[in-house]
Amino acid sequence: MKISLIQMNSQNDKAVNLQKAANLIETAIKDENPQLVVLPEYFAFLDDARNAMHASAEIFPGGETWSFLSATAARYGVTLHAGSIVEREGEDFYNTSLVFGPDGKQIARYRKIHLFDVETPEGVVYRESDSIRRGEDVVTYKIGDVTVGCGICYDIRFPELFQRLRDLRADAIVLPAAFTLSTGKDHWEILARARAIETQTYLVAVGQTGTHASGRKALRPLDGGEPLGPHDCAEPGFSSGGYRQH
Repeated sequence: MKISLIQMNSQNDKAVNLQKAANLIETAIKDENPQLVVLPEYFAFLDDARNAMHASAEIFPGGETWSFLSATAARYGVTLHAGSIVEREGEDFYNTSLVFGPDGKQIARYRKIHLFDVETPEGVVYRESDSIRRGEDVVTYKIGDVTVGCGICYDIRFPELFQRLRDLRADAIVLPAAFTLSTGKDHWEILARARAIETQTYLVAVGQTGTHASGRKALRPLDGGEPLGPHDCAEPGFSSGGYRQH
């Protein structure tokens, strides 16, 4: 199974971000013909301002981003693991991954369990829990005979989630991210390798890159295929790798 990872520099303009995602997906599919395409965390809209993120939220099914993803998966006949999007349910907001099958139907929804509440050594404070509610469910889905587990970004620091995914017989675990440069530069690759070794699964991780609207700088985590052979890319684009079932 071939997997294409779409790395982006998402800003606080949904229409522009969706067009960039569409262009990168089209190029990856034409060049690589993957079975699975993965987008990064908050690919459709990224801003540190709570009000802006809430304003970008969508109710699923339906909405601009949901409809774009469904149509794109069906158009190319691929499984599309859509990084994450701000989801609204009643008065609650979630950081949610959606997965669409080759027929355009939604086959999985994962709400991020471990929220990014951190004070960096530089004194910068991030409190995702001020604007996002944590998820509860551990989620897997199937691509043929392959079982794929779901995580998002900060989840990577919590090995118990990955062990639960392995207990559910995950062959590969997909982790879209928007890791900050300051928190990720010393830890990202170590954590990715550790989770892959502990669970004996393929870890498929892709992230944001560059500087975002708020001034936040992203790490650019783009790892594909074998977890011990990561790809590293400083610009928006895509990378493809293979999964071989043993």
